[in-house]
Amino acid sequence: MSDSFREVTSVSWFGRIKRAVGGVVFGLLLIVLMVIGLFWNEGRAVQTARSLAEGSGVVVSVGVDSVDAGNDGKLVHVTGPVTADSGLADPEFGIAAQGLRLSRSVEMYQWREESKSETTKKLGGGEETVTTYSYSRVWDDSQIDSSNFKKPDGHQNPPMAIHSRTFQIPDGKLGAFALDTPVLDRIEGDKEFALSSSQAAAIKAAYSGPKPVTIVDGGIYLGSDATSPALGDYRIGYDLAPLGVVSIVARQTGSQFEPYQTVAGDQLLMVDTGDVPAAKMFADAVSENTLITWLLRAAGLLLLTFGFALLLGPIGVILDVIPFLGSIARMGTGIIAFFLAILVGTTTIAVAWFWYRPLLAAGILAAGLIAAAAVYYLGRSRRPAAPAAAPGVGAPT
Repeated sequence: MSDSFREVTSVSWFGRIKRAVGGVVFGLLLIVLMVIGLFWNEGRAVQTARSLAEGSGVVVSVGVDSVDAGNDGKLVHVTGPVTADSGLADPEFGIAAQGLRLSRSVEMYQWREESKSETTKKLGGGEETVTTYSYSRVWDDSQIDSSNFKKPDGHQNPPMAIHSRTFQIPDGKLGAFALDTPVLDRIEGDKEFALSSSQAAAIKAAYSGPKPVTIVDGGIYLGSDATSPALGDYRIGYDLAPLGVVSIVARQTGSQFEPYQTVAGDQLLMVDTGDVPAAKMFADAVSENTLITWLLRAAGLLLLTFGFALLLGPIGVILDVIPFLGSIARMGTGIIAFFLAILVGTTTIAVAWFWYRPLLAAGILAAGLIAAAAVYYLGRSRRPAAPAAAPGVGAPT
């Protein structure tokens, strides 16, 4: 079920110029923030790389059958099965399980507003926008505030009374070692935990709400008819992180694990599922650091482009007195914004390299200059010599 309506708004040429000038201020702020962010990202990448290199050089692999006090304060690597003294339970629905973590995901059937706008530029620089608001009923895992809808009448959402929750064991054991929340939070491996029809009676007994309860597709359905949902119906599913083998790199403190403070500046506390050697854990962390660095570089360059586009935005708006000229101007300013972003972004990264890695940056620069000089002189040496003049040619008569 869905419905929609349209709204038409207009902005004058002078109003658009005023808005574009505001965009210039925001664009300048965005450019400054992205320059700072790109510079910071290079420092973060260097610090993390140095911390990982430091950690990989001092880590000690130890057994889990006993705690060696001689390793206190050291960076250790341990591998073994996690055990727990207690089980997991969701008391609201009478669900019990054995594992590390039980996660309840909740969706409620409710109204959602979507909008789609089409803007047309008018002769004289004005702008007309036609916005179509559409409403549909969807499943969503968070409360959608219908009071903010453009047309709230007839689209009111009921309050969401049941929410997603996570139930985790308070502590666990890894042989002779104790595992607390900071370590347990890092253990992944959650899998779908399907419910069976045999659990329906226990669920109905635990649930205190007014809605009918059924088991549908391995989850709980709260409502009269799962094939024809009504506003305020719920779908509830579960994921379970089972107990199993984990590998940990951390600082040994008594029989517990804490983050290891490196001289380079980072704190190391790494947890993987399965039997993972220390060398592979550090190699994976290095790869992750590289990926994050490049993703942040790309995001910074993209936002720099957006910032320069806002900075040059008034040019297109001014020329929109004749819409055709404004479109051409925006195409040109978009290309300029892209090249300015590349110039400023790469310069910032280069300066950051000289700041954080001066020896490496100087070595790369020197290698580049040597390569350029070698290509230049090689090209000169292969240049064909000028033909010798024939005897008597050019001699004075």
